[in-house]
Amino acid sequence: MEESTSLTSGAPPLAFGQQAMDKALNAILIVALFVIMVSLGCTMEIAKITTHLRKPKGVAIAVIAQYGIMPLTAFVLGKLFQLSATESLAILICGCCPGGNLSNIFSLALRGDMNLSIVMTTCSTLLAIGLMPLLLYLYSGGLYEGDLKGKVPYKGIITSLVLMLIPCAIGIILNEKKPQYTGVVIKAGMVLLLVSSTAIIVLSVANMGSDIMVVFSPSLLGSSALMPFIGFLLGYVLSAVFKLNDRCRRTVCMETGCQNIQLCSTILKVAFTREIIGPLYFFPLLYLLFQLGEGLLLILVFRIYDRIKKRSGKYILLLYFVRIPIQTIYT
Repeated sequence: MEESTSLTSGAPPLAFGQQAMDKALNAILIVALFVIMVSLGCTMEIAKITTHLRKPKGVAIAVIAQYGIMPLTAFVLGKLFQLSATESLAILICGCCPGGNLSNIFSLALRGDMNLSIVMTTCSTLLAIGLMPLLLYLYSGGLYEGDLKGKVPYKGIITSLVLMLIPCAIGIILNEKKPQYTGVVIKAGMVLLLVSSTAIIVLSVANMGSDIMVVFSPSLLGSSALMPFIGFLLGYVLSAVFKLNDRCRRTVCMETGCQNIQLCSTILKVAFTREIIGPLYFFPLLYLLFQLGEGLLLILVFRIYDRIKKRSGKYILLLYFVRIPIQTIYT
């Protein structure tokens, strides 16, 4: 009887359930990241990348915007909203992530420079291997509290970033060798992003229970709402200061504000232990909602403005052609 009691008390069913859900979440995140990075690789063309790198002004400004504006914004918001060290760290990791393929879709909708958009995403992804751990190390010095110091898994983060390049390389090779399949892969990546996000939300709520409500605190909601907006705004301002053309400005704007959310979620969930990060691996999905909402709002505003501009242009042109015959009559 005693033996039976000790066995059941040593391994509660709830613990097994949480472990199973944790493994399911990890598997979904890894598989989703793999497919999404393959689809991202399918948008990359070596010829276009080399063309832009020969005149690297636009790419250089874009990289400065991506790795200058976003990590600093994340750090400042953490201080402004007086977030805990762990909350600030989750936001900082999101801010230090490279651009995602959602920015390519937004750039297309805004009639931006698609070649620059793809090159920006490519460069920020490659540079993430070195810059992301470096920026985390530099900024996280101001976030440490108590026993959090020394628990940021830099090796795990670097490993995740290096492994991320494998599916990306597969996508590039597929685009070079079998370009007829890339459209299907890109669409599959987008669909999987939406499906996996839904699955992660459901499993996270089931796994963490009421603890998930920590992510919906006013301070984290405010941070996740302001961060993409500031990225969009300052990305546009920076590119305007360096006198890039309108198409490039819109592209840099989208590339700066859009982060690789799938990568961020995977790093927070897989690289960190549950004890350190808790339910905060859910934060990137909150960021994604605001990123989508604000990006779509900007696209809507641009399309309305563009339509009004075209109509006013046609009206001015019509007045010009009407005016000519009137002048000829009087002369």
